[in-house]
Amino acid sequence: MPGPLRPRRSVLFLPGSNPRALEKARALPADGLIFDLEDAVAPEAKDGARASLAASLIASGYAPRELIVRVNPLDTAWGHADLAAAATLPIDAVLLPKVESAERVRLTSNLLDALGAPPELSLWCMIETPLGVLAAAEIAGASPRIGALVMGTSDLTKDLHAREVPGRLPLLTALGLVLLAARAHRRAVLDGVHLDLADAEGFARSCRQGRELGFDGKTLIHPSQIEPANAAFSPTAEEVARAAHIVASYAEAVAAGKGAVRIEGRLVEALHVEEARRTLAFAEAIAAREAG
Repeated sequence: MPGPLRPRRSVLFLPGSNPRALEKARALPADGLIFDLEDAVAPEAKDGARASLAASLIASGYAPRELIVRVNPLDTAWGHADLAAAATLPIDAVLLPKVESAERVRLTSNLLDALGAPPELSLWCMIETPLGVLAAAEIAGASPRIGALVMGTSDLTKDLHAREVPGRLPLLTALGLVLLAARAHRRAVLDGVHLDLADAEGFARSCRQGRELGFDGKTLIHPSQIEPANAAFSPTAEEVARAAHIVASYAEAVAAGKGAVRIEGRLVEALHVEEARRTLAFAEAIAAREAG
């Protein structure tokens, strides 16, 4: 469900079974928090993690961060209980792991309706298998609840039998296909995690590449990655100033009966003005987020 422009530069995964991490997250500068009940929680701890997470969310204190719960798959012993809990919690979205079909999305959406979930509760979908990548367009359009597609690059790399290399060349086709699917259906789309916490240069390079490709932000595995991701996916002061100049110059051209204007030797038309306005709106949304 497309909504207001919302910063999603940094979205941090947190283990739902770690009370200390849940408490610390209330003060982190991440745009979003994904409370994980799936990969980060051992089978014997899943029921306890669900209850502990529910208590933390009900206690509140996470605003203005976007809150997402990653549930276990519906075909596991914990999936339905996770979804039932998520339907009643004060969160923004449910994240489904390893989504490979539109049918799985529709089934989950129908279950949320039956469980009494509010219509504004979004579904986010992890795209982390070859089948999921190939079905991304159908997944993105499967339900009005769909809010975002999230790249699961670690599992995808494994399934492709690919190498983890600088520049992520083996993943570029998949990244592009999922990005196209998300944009075709006006959904947000987040880049995958960077696992090497000692590789700050590689993380910065991955963020830069993700932004250049068109991703809205990056999923993270450690709080130390939040500030670099926020910086990488925020428009610079120069970009904001240029956007304001484009909007103002184009308005003058239109008032003079022209449909285009040349700025610094480059032709600027309506499509460039639309993107400039988005940059300005995004900068305002970031400022409002940080003020909150």
